[in-house]
Amino acid sequence: MTRIRAFAYGVWEFVVGDDPWTALGVVLALSLTAAVAAAGTSAWWVMPPAVLGLLALSVWRAARR
Repeated sequence: MTRIRAFAYGVWEFVVGDDPWTALGVVLALSLTAAVAAAGTSAWWVMPPAVLGLLALSVWRAARR
């Protein structure tokens, strides 16, 4: 059980890291990309603004601390 718990913790730290809000934003951006692609529209344009926005929010929150 200890190895399973350690593996799960390692995956959590890799995906979420220090900022769960950014991880949530990435999940939402990927979901939006999938929804746009499923609608039959080109979805390449969704991720670049999402990445820029998430990066800006992350830097802004870090600078406030």
